[in-house]
Amino acid sequence: MNPQFNAIWEAHRFFKKEGIPYVLIGGIALQWWGEPRFTRDVDVTILVEPGEEEKVIRKILNKFSPRISDALEFAIKNRVCLVKSKSGYEIDISLGIPGYEEEVIRRTVECELDRNRTVNICSAEDLIIHKAVAGRPQDLSDIEGIILRQGRKLDVEYIHLWLREFSDILETGEIIERFEKPWRKLRTK
Repeated sequence: MNPQFNAIWEAHRFFKKEGIPYVLIGGIALQWWGEPRFTRDVDVTILVEPGEEEKVIRKILNKFSPRISDALEFAIKNRVCLVKSKSGYEIDISLGIPGYEEEVIRRTVECELDRNRTVNICSAEDLIIHKAVAGRPQDLSDIEGIILRQGRKLDVEYIHLWLREFSDILETGEIIERFEKPWRKLRTK
């Protein structure tokens, strides 16, 4: 396996052993649903019971090498644990919050890394939602690629529901338009 897949598999085995619900939301999900591109890290979201954050972060830091000196404090404050795999591949582990991220994990899809190795990735719809909220230029290109590959298989009502929620919370209509613009293009073809 390549270094990214090794890091993904290492994270998967850890979360399964510890009974921590997780979902991969980064490059591997993009390879599955959209136009593949190289990413330099692994992005994971986990669910942690309220009040258990520090305990879980300590378990993560006992298994994986931290990438910064104040990793525990940083993770508690920012809800993201910055670590690396045994081979040095960067892993960003976000601590999910009740609500949307519970739904993302409930909707996970199994993705086969290679023979007999499956991991949990987010749905195509949730990948679009993550990318629309982030809104970086590469995310917008990724949304187009996902729409082109998945087309009418997408649950557009689900995407709209959550994009409206995030649009209201963040007080910007841009989030919705980041999906709507490429979606309109597909419908006119």
